[in-house]
Amino acid sequence: MPKVAFYTLGCKLNFSETSSVGEQFLNSGFDLVEFDKNADVYVVNTCTVTENAEKDCRNIVRKALRQNPNAYIAVTGCYAQLRPEEISKIEGVDAVFGSNEKFDIINIAGDFQKQDLSCIHVSPTEELNSFHSAHSTEADSRTRAFFKVQDGCDYKCSFCTIPLARGKSRSLEIDKTVTQFKGLLDQGYKEIILTGVNVGDYGKSFGTDFYQLLVNLLKIEGEFRLRISSIEPNLLTDEIIELVKNDPRLCNHFHIPLQSGSSKILQLMRRRYKTNDYKDLVSKAVERIRDLGIGVDVIVGFPGETEDDFMETYNFIKDLPIMYLHVFTYSERPDTDAISYPATVDIRERKRRNNMLRILSEKKRSVFNKLMVGKELDVLFESEEKDGLIFGFASNYVRVQVPFDADLINQFVKVKIKGANGKICTAEVIKNTNLSTNIAV
Repeated sequence: MPKVAFYTLGCKLNFSETSSVGEQFLNSGFDLVEFDKNADVYVVNTCTVTENAEKDCRNIVRKALRQNPNAYIAVTGCYAQLRPEEISKIEGVDAVFGSNEKFDIINIAGDFQKQDLSCIHVSPTEELNSFHSAHSTEADSRTRAFFKVQDGCDYKCSFCTIPLARGKSRSLEIDKTVTQFKGLLDQGYKEIILTGVNVGDYGKSFGTDFYQLLVNLLKIEGEFRLRISSIEPNLLTDEIIELVKNDPRLCNHFHIPLQSGSSKILQLMRRRYKTNDYKDLVSKAVERIRDLGIGVDVIVGFPGETEDDFMETYNFIKDLPIMYLHVFTYSERPDTDAISYPATVDIRERKRRNNMLRILSEKKRSVFNKLMVGKELDVLFESEEKDGLIFGFASNYVRVQVPFDADLINQFVKVKIKGANGKICTAEVIKNTNLSTNIAV
């Protein structure tokens, strides 16, 4: 059997799409191997958010060619959609596939023979109007699946190239979403993470919204829970908050991008809310939903961000009742408005600010975990065993460990938190929990 290997950069959405492309290769008679093994075909799924996209791509291609100098190298993803000519000049790359074409590599590539010149298969951005279904799983277990329900973005943030790489917002119809969701449950997955570029924007092209999608999915019988990967603050509605409050199968966990705690910088970024809006939303959600865990995206070093602006962000986040941060260092992106903004921040200063917020994130997580001590949480345990322990996530995204017991794998288990050690909470098992009996829709 011919062998194929994949390398994925970027977000969970990219991983879900890589998994779907991989399934096509398997169905075509390929054997799937790890990227550091000898393969006949290597597929690199790129990301435009990566700070050194071209450098990363070159290094990954070189790694593949060290395994097999005669291998067919295909590069796809957001960076491939935006910069196909650059990628085609990387030595060893045989073909570049755009955001549409990535889902048809098998048919386009043909016999996967090494090429003297790279072939470019990239549709214009304005033609990115089809929705391609995708889902992925975590490599070490069959407990959690990432399920793509939305793609593209209609927002015009000044720092972002995603709308150019993925096109306009579009979604998978509710009936198809329900059918594919049931299929994932039939395969044994207990937690489904709904993913997309802008998940909260789901359904607007066919007259529905994300809340209605959640309601329809919660009508499905079975033992499972739903997690929202990330949702914009202006799209996290009171209806969604109440739904999470009332149904235990919706994880009491939100990841809500902030990007800056400075109203001035938010305006330069062209975000759709102000700091007071964000603060009020977080306060309302925490007040209504018990033990709610909140994650936050933030960008440091945006053009025009002074030390005062950064400290405003730092103090704003410090005072929020959140759980953790994802911190990104601003880097210039071609074809964005922000690249022409004056008052750029020195690279060393960007990294210093990044480090400060990462330390703050660790403190936030530690404080949140300590608040869980003595509480009972429902945990979905994975198959991983390390040093005699088994690990899982609580509904609010707290990471939990207990002594290894194979009977706990892929089960919802009620535990009592006994201690908090950095990023991990230690616990004792109380009993198994059947979430299917707790429907509150």
